[in-house]
Order: sequence, then structure tokens, then C-alpha cells
Amino acid sequence: MLSAVYSTLPRRFSPTIFNTARKMSTANGTKAPADRSALIPFSLRLKEGRALAQDVWSIFNAANLPSDCINLGQGYMNFAPPQWVKKAAEEALNDVGANHYSHPKGRPRLRQAIKNQYGSQFNRELNTETEILVTSGANEGMYSVLVAFLEEGDEVIMFEPFFDQYLPSVTFNGGKPVYVPLHPPAHSKEKQTGKDWTVDFDELRRAITHRTKIIIINTPHNPVGKVFTKSELEQIAALAEEFNLLVMADEVYDCLLYDDEEHVRFATLPGMWDRTVTVGSAGKSFAATGWRVGWLIGPESIIRPTLAATTRIVFCTNSPLQEAVAAGLEQANSHHFFETQTKEYEERRNVLIKAFDRLGAKYTLPQGSYFILLDISDIEWPEDYPFPDSVLGRGRDFKACWFIAMEVGVSSIPVSEFYCEEHTGIGEKFARFAFCKDIDTLKTAGNRLQGLKKFLVKDGAHQ
Repeated sequence: MLSAVYSTLPRRFSPTIFNTARKMSTANGTKAPADRSALIPFSLRLKEGRALAQDVWSIFNAANLPSDCINLGQGYMNFAPPQWVKKAAEEALNDVGANHYSHPKGRPRLRQAIKNQYGSQFNRELNTETEILVTSGANEGMYSVLVAFLEEGDEVIMFEPFFDQYLPSVTFNGGKPVYVPLHPPAHSKEKQTGKDWTVDFDELRRAITHRTKIIIINTPHNPVGKVFTKSELEQIAALAEEFNLLVMADEVYDCLLYDDEEHVRFATLPGMWDRTVTVGSAGKSFAATGWRVGWLIGPESIIRPTLAATTRIVFCTNSPLQEAVAAGLEQANSHHFFETQTKEYEERRNVLIKAFDRLGAKYTLPQGSYFILLDISDIEWPEDYPFPDSVLGRGRDFKACWFIAMEVGVSSIPVSEFYCEEHTGIGEKFARFAFCKDIDTLKTAGNRLQGLKKFLVKDGAHQ
């Protein structure tokens, strides 16, 4: 676990430790201490991108929370992938050829299945040799793009709140993150949806400099649930063209859209194919996040250098599970899988929404993905509540999430974790709840959350 790793690392790295050790080992023939490993410094890049900070996952993990706490914090499913996909995985494990190295591009069957499933969505005949790259999860794919294209000091624009892996992936590769917040509606007491979180395009333009290289767009968005409109994407596209930017379109929740919302592929906008790499995920598509199979779709000018990077990082992705994902994509339409899955997720979303309505709490209705933001600004707890030190020094949302987990047994994630220090005040009003769980779990969690009523304050009075 990461928490175990953190406990072994010093809070601050001092190069004098290593320098002192070197002097001890050479001065007057003195031998170095027996435990030399304690004196070997780790890379300074680990100090960037919060890589060594005690992150939200190490605070809100099972070891720290009540044993019966329902985990709605982390975005993993508590149900299995489709039966026919599991069967394909079993068959692949029994196939000798599918248990050895695959081509770094990905297995031909999977690349062909991606082409067949997504080609029409991109309005083009995708080339399986030059325009599709299978990766070890979406995260590795994004990391490899950054390895391939970032030079030291290049700037990468990301919208806040952002997926937490963006930050270290940028800084590990010498990039400088530049943050542009999505703005929640000014009147938070009104019912709001993901579309009410807006981009200030003057602010976005001001964020672009001569060092800007990449802009990351996440739609449908984690954690807001916003689906960027065509108009918003067209304005981003105009800036990308004006300033010659590469666009990383993180569209891993593309199969989870609600209320007849339309997902516009950024790469399909005029002039954007040649500068856009689109990220996909089998884990999100087939409830198999631990399989770590993802893909990139884009022009050869982006895929070819990214292939060089991913070949040196992982060489190839899990071979038998590539076969299983290929079967999933091949058979999805005959099973009406994605349409059925969307209806099931919409039902899950509505279970949690009804619980928040009964509670009388404010929230952001997601248009896509599987997260809901709860406005926690009306929750109050005793002044002397015994928060642990790891929470005491953090924002109000950290305290609210800890309090909710301890008092009613439902865990969530504080949203300020997905902001830079300058903008944490925006996120401190919200907690993220994941509804990628079975209906019974969500109903139980919803009933437990009613226990917060006595801690809700409106207009200065407890409910």
C-alpha cells in the first residue's frame, strides 16, 4: 500500500545526507556505514507533482476507516465484468499463444475491434497499424504521450478539478502544470448539473504562453460529471489551432452518458484530428479496472512517437486480457451492452440522488461518468470533534469526508485534492461520491446518509 511506502520516506529530502555519507566513506579511509541503503538519495523529481505527499487515498483507505464503512470514495466497481468477457479471458488463458508477448502496438484482434467499434464515431476509417495503440491502462497511455512530447519546461494546461494522475505524469516528464478551474454556479443553493460548471475562456487564453505545449480535456469529466458542449469544445479547438497545441482528449467515460446527453469527440472537430490523441479505457467500459487495458486513437504523427515511449516503459500490454477486451468490443452490439449498461448506471445514479434529495442536501447532477459531487458546506460538526492529524491540517472538505465516514459509515473523497493550492477554496465545498456500485450497496449507503440530517444547518438552524 502507498501508505506503507510514505511511512518509510523522510518528510523532506536533504542532499546533505548523501554528501555526508560520501565524505564518511572516503575521508581518511573510513568505511561507510553498513546500512548504505539508508543513505542513497531518491530522485528529486519525486518531490514534484505531490508524488511523496500523503495523498487522499492513503488517508481515506480501509485501514483508517470503520470496518463496515461503505466505500463510495474510490471509483472501482463492486460487480464483475460481463459474463461473455470473462469467458473470453478464460479461453485466452488456455491459449498458449495468448500468454506470451504481444506486439507493443497491441494485439491485432484488439486493434481491429477498436477500429470497428470507434471508427464511425471518429468519422473516418481508422488505420490499425498507425492510428491505434493499445496501452497498459489509460493512465499509462497518457503518461507515454507526455514522455513522447514534453521537453523540460513545457507547459500543460489542465482543467480543475483534475484527475490526480495528470499532475505527477506531467512533472515527472519535466513539464509545468498550468491550472484553469471550471467554475461552479454562483448560486449553489439552486439545483445544478455538470453543464453549470463553466470555463472562463478569457482565463483560458491568459493561461496560454509561448511554453504551452499540451492541453488536457476530460469529457465526460471526473469528478464533476460535466459533458463539454460542442460550443465549448469549438472554442478550445480554436485556441489549440491558434497556438499550435497538442490536445489530449481523456474520454474514458465516453460510454456513460445520461439524460440523452451528446458526447462530442474532440478529434472530430474541424482541423483537430491532426493534433488530438483520444484516450480510451476497457476498465471503464467493461467494469474491469484492474485489467489495465486502455488505448489511444490519433494520427500517426502522435501515435508513432508514443509507441516508441510505451515500448520502453512497458513493452506490451497484458496479452490474454487484450483478447478478452477484443471479444467484449466484438460482441457488445449484439448484446446491446453499452445501451443496457448506461441504463443501469443511470439507475444507480438516481438511487444516490434520491438519497441526497431526502437528506435535503445540494449536489451536482452528473451528465456523464459515475461520480456525484455533494455540496458539504451546510454540514457542521462539533468544534471538539477528534479529527486525526492527517485531516486537521487539510481543508474543510477533508474534515467533512472524515466526519461522514466515521459518523454514518459512508466514505467519499474531498474534492480539493483535485486542485492546485491556489484554487483549493473552490473544491473545499464538495465531496465526491462514486455510484459504480450495485443497487443494494447504494441503497444502504443512501439510508446511512440520512444520519447526517441532524448535522445539516440551513439559515442558521439545524434541520
